[in-house]
Order: sequence, then structure tokens, then C-alpha cells
Amino acid sequence: MSKKTTNHTRALMFQGTGSDVGKSLLVAGLCRAFKQRGIKVRPFKPQNMSNNAAVTCEGGEIGRAQALQAKACGVEPSIHMNPVLLKPESETGAQVIVQGKREATLKAKDYHTLKPKLLERVLESFYHTAGLCDLVLVEGAGSAAEVNLRESDIANMGFALAANVPVVLVGDIDRGGVIASIVGTDQLLDKVERDLLAGYVINKFRGDPSLFVSADKIINKKTGLSSFGLVPYFPDARLLPKEDAMALDAQKNDTASGDIFIVVPRLSRIANFDDLDPLSAEPDVTVTVVEAGDPLPCSADLILIPGTKSTMADLEYLRAQGWDIDIAAHARRGGLVVGLCGGYQILGKRISDPNGIEGDIGESEGLGLLDVETILSNNKTLETISGIDLGSGEKVHGYEMHLGLTEGPDRANPWFRLDDKRTEGAMTSDCQVMGSYLHGIFSADNFRQAFLAGLRLGRASTTAYDLRVEKTLDDLAEHLEENMDLEALYNKAL
Repeated sequence: MSKKTTNHTRALMFQGTGSDVGKSLLVAGLCRAFKQRGIKVRPFKPQNMSNNAAVTCEGGEIGRAQALQAKACGVEPSIHMNPVLLKPESETGAQVIVQGKREATLKAKDYHTLKPKLLERVLESFYHTAGLCDLVLVEGAGSAAEVNLRESDIANMGFALAANVPVVLVGDIDRGGVIASIVGTDQLLDKVERDLLAGYVINKFRGDPSLFVSADKIINKKTGLSSFGLVPYFPDARLLPKEDAMALDAQKNDTASGDIFIVVPRLSRIANFDDLDPLSAEPDVTVTVVEAGDPLPCSADLILIPGTKSTMADLEYLRAQGWDIDIAAHARRGGLVVGLCGGYQILGKRISDPNGIEGDIGESEGLGLLDVETILSNNKTLETISGIDLGSGEKVHGYEMHLGLTEGPDRANPWFRLDDKRTEGAMTSDCQVMGSYLHGIFSADNFRQAFLAGLRLGRASTTAYDLRVEKTLDDLAEHLEENMDLEALYNKAL
């Protein structure tokens, strides 16, 4: 395959037969595989729904999956790679991020009326992205055949038709019924939509591939579609940053198997939990996510309160589980308590919402473990950050993504000093409780090792987190090269 030399950028879209079929991982791997072939490639997802976001080079935010895909391409993430991001704030409503910036907070019904107006912005971002590369790999959302939501769709076939992008269906054999899911999706589409189908991929296969040969023949007979590959299950996917909160289900343990035991209460609107990934990567560290109704284990070395999309609601949720009692008891025993972003706000004495940012105007008493108070505001902080940990002197890098300002006496004992000379975070005088707005700090290897050594004196580790992510992306690309017809995929792209 030679690098394209014409002015026309190719594009190919991957749509699932359902949610969680592995589209994000597949696109990330293909981004790296085509990059290794010398092709300038970019990811694109018209609409995403996730509370696990990343800050872009423009100072906006996109879904973390697209940030990982950008990394696979060897480029910085951009707001145009994910022009519409929905961040759920309740069971029926979500914050709507358009081209990186907060546009509105809407109920589901109201959002559906807005989508036709958003299509123009989506196409604008798509053509901007296409102008920077040779190949755009587009990821759909949910199912290609959600026909009840087809009107004004911008995430799947609505976008594909508007941009005239061929579509590859992705089916997940791991959950069973993959023949029915491929054939059924094809049958539910209109003729003009079926005309865009270029073929399909079967993902997460386990066992003998020869047993699926007859299935391919059946699918072809029923739909006329051919397969681009039968992709075996990729177990090292667990080594990559997670986007979907469902991935946290794998981190449920009652006891520590490693030397260091970190416990994380699973808040109802947990957000930006990528902070957990570098910690989980350490072989002697166990990170356990505790579900509602279960106590926080008293054997924890560290209780880490993560970020949340709705701080005041999750403070109430935390109390409803009795976790406030568990956290206070842990602190009294001399255990370390860390709060990040919304978790930092929760640790303070008070959270005020004078403008009703998160719902009703009002205030709530925090856990009171840090002598700080937070006032929520409409001004959202979105920026990448670097600095040093004042305790160890080690460099950190990360990002801020929050609404609100936190001040109080414990701010006089900050956790970090930023490169612009500002201080960030707060700690108690005994350094047993600490909080910060900085996400991503644990991806800095030297800082993470110094932090964990504070929990186990004399501990040493050589884990290089970013290098591990890069190697896993390379391994994923090789995995797809071996099991997919990339030449055929490239030739189907328009």
C-alpha cells in the first residue's frame, strides 16, 4: 500500500451492531497500523457520550477514546476529532460539549431537537480533520440500526450519508448472536444506507477460526457483505486507558493481591477516572473500585475519591452509602486520603452552588477533612498543566477540567507548584489528607514512584506507563495486521 498522493482524502466509518463491540479499540489499532504504513491518518467520532474526557491542544475537551486514537496516530488531540461530546449529569440529562466548549445542559428530548443544527458543526469538524490527512477513520456510537433514533441522527448513518462515507459493521462475537446482529442490522437499514455498507468485521473471537467459515458464507448470502477479518480477542486491551465506566467493573476486589491496596468509591457520576490507569499498571498495586452498598475496606492504604460530573449529588450519594463514615475512620487510623477534582471539592468543609450550576441553588457540607471551601461557577477551567510535587520535587503533568474555585487555610499547604509559579491543591498539616484539581498526575513515572514509596518505604519500581501504552498500541496494530485485510479496507475508503 503506497501513501496516497492525490488531493482527495479517504474516509471509512466503523459502526457497531450494538454498544461495547470494541469500535474504539479497533479504530485505535487501525490508526496505529495505517500510521506504520506511512499513511497520515486521523480519528473522528461525530458524537460521543462519556464523562471521561481529555483536554485538547485548543483548550477544549473531547472523549478520551479519541485522545487515545490521536496518540495512536502520533498527533495531538483536537476538538475537531470529536465535535459533539455528551457528558451525562442525570438519568435523563447531559452537558452538551460542541467543538470543545460547553454549549448547554439538556434533557434527552431537547437534545434530539438540537441535533439537526449540530450536523453542520459536525461536518465542519470532519472536513477540517480530513484536510490534515490522507485517511480519516470514523467511529460511530451505539448501534447502526437504532431506527427509533434515526431521524436527525448525527452519530451513525445520518453522518455517513451526509459525508458520503462507506461503513464497516463491527460485530462482537464474545456476547453471542453475532450472525443475527450483522444480518439484522443490514435488514433494518434503508436501501440508501445499505448501499454505504462496505463489509463487516467480527471482533473479540475466541477459539478455532475455521469454525466461523460457514458463518461468513451465511452472512454473505443474507446480506451480500464480505468480511474484512475475524479479530481474535485482544487481552492486552486492559493495558490501555479506559473510557467507559463499565471498564471499572473489572476492578472489583475485596482484598489486595499487591503490596499496596488502593480503594476507590465508585461515585454515581464518576468522571475522568483515567487517574486510576497508571496506578493499576503497577504490579504491586491493587486498585479496587467499591460499588454502592459495600463498605470501603478498612485494610486500604489509600482511599482515593475520584472526579465526578456532579459534585454535590455525588457527595449526597457518598453519604448514602455510609462511605463518609468509612473515610473518616480511615483518616483517624492514619490512612492516606486523596481527592482529585470533584473528590477534592468533596473533602472540603463546604460546596456552594449560588448559580444552580448542578441543579438547585444551594450549598452542602463537605466531609470536612480539608479546611477549604468550594464555590461552583459557570467558568470552566480547561487546560493542560505541568509543575512539580512540592513533597518529592518530582515533575508532574496533567490537566484541569472543572467548574469552581476552592480556597481556604489548607491551601497554604499546597500539593504542587505549577510552571507558572501558581500553587495547586491543599493538604492537612500532617499530609494525611490531600486534594488537587490536577488529573493525569500519576502518569508521570517518577512522581508516581515517589508517591507510592510514601506508602511503602523502600519500594522501587521500573514501570514506564506511557511507554507501556505505546507498546500496547504497537502490539494492537500488529494484531490487526495479522487478522484483517487492511489493503481491502483502504481500497474501500472513499
